[in-house]
Amino acid sequence: MKEEKNFMIDHLVQKVNASPFLFVVDYGGLTVDKFEELRKRLRGAGAELHVYKNTLVKKAAERAQLPAEIGAVLTGQTAVVTGEKDVCAAAKVMKAFTSEFERPKMKAG
Repeated sequence: MKEEKNFMIDHLVQKVNASPFLFVVDYGGLTVDKFEELRKRLRGAGAELHVYKNTLVKKAAERAQLPAEIGAVLTGQTAVVTGEKDVCAAAKVMKAFTSEFERPKMKAG
């Protein structure tokens, strides 16, 4: 099990390091249909939405040398948004989706 966790942490570190941005969001309250709709919209903007255990995200953030504040917001239902393109397109999708459905709530970025 430890090897699997290390693999997931390494994978997340690679995603974070390759991405020009990182959003940490609380997706609690989103139905599966709405969650998939958000993923679809983000894909169109060149971004991805993934759910990881908070402890794995915290360890990945430490390895990627992200600010310590990221670890402080890792409670509850947390998802991570990363991408390969411009942060503005992903941010616009997040803002539009949040105004439309009142979820997800931004925790850190």
